[in-house]
Order: sequence, then C-alpha cells, then structure tokens
Amino acid sequence: MGAELYPTIQAWLIRARNDLANAEFTAAHRNDLLDTAVYHCQQAAEKALKAFLTSAGLSIPKTHDFGMLVQLAAACHIQFAQLQAIADALTPFATEFRYPADDEAPMPTIQQANQALAAARRIYDFVLSILPAETHPL
Repeated sequence: MGAELYPTIQAWLIRARNDLANAEFTAAHRNDLLDTAVYHCQQAAEKALKAFLTSAGLSIPKTHDFGMLVQLAAACHIQFAQLQAIADALTPFATEFRYPADDEAPMPTIQQANQALAAARRIYDFVLSILPAETHPL
C-alpha cells in the first residue's frame, strides 16, 4: 500500500466512524429508530472493510453483501475469515428494515441493535488495528 492511497482509505474510515457514531447515538436515545441504527451498523462495517480493500489495492464491488466483502479481504489477510459469521449477521441490515414489504417485517429489537453495534465496532476496530495510523480518522 502506497501513501498515495492514505487519503482515500481515511475517507472510507471517516464515513465508517460517522455511521458507527450515528448508530450508537440513535440506539442509545431513540428506540423508535432502531431500523436506522442497525442500518448504520451495517454501513459502518461495510465502509471499514472497503477501506481495507482499498489499502490492499483491490477494486471495490458495488455491493452490500458484507459476507462477500469479508471473503475478498480474507484472501489478502487471513484474520478476516474469523469475521465471517459477524459479516453474515450484519448483511441483512443493509435492506431488511429499510423498505416496507407486503408482509411488514417487525422492527429490530434493542437486543438486535446492541448485537449489531458490537459487531460493527469489532469490525471497525479490527480494520483500524491492521491499517497504518496515518490512515485513521483524526
């Protein structure tokens, strides 16, 4: 990874950090907006992973399939494989509660929101731990 990628990586991480902060605030203060909180958890994890993929010089597919993104990352850094179960659990939050359906799905519970928050935080922190400090949000 060249230093020329640092600004792009940092931009992904800033957006991931902001999604995570939004999710944490919303879950803590607005139980009526947990659908938004879990969506931002998925987005935070996805953007953190896209920061890593950028650092690895990989093209970033336009997808919300977080499990597939983890598989791409694991091909470069085997420790990502340990995040596969978390990724599979977060992937549905990109769309599951975002749009109404004929058979309206229930809103997420506070337990689901807390699990999504823990998963997103774990992924974000893991990505930060393997990327150079110069790429981290200020």
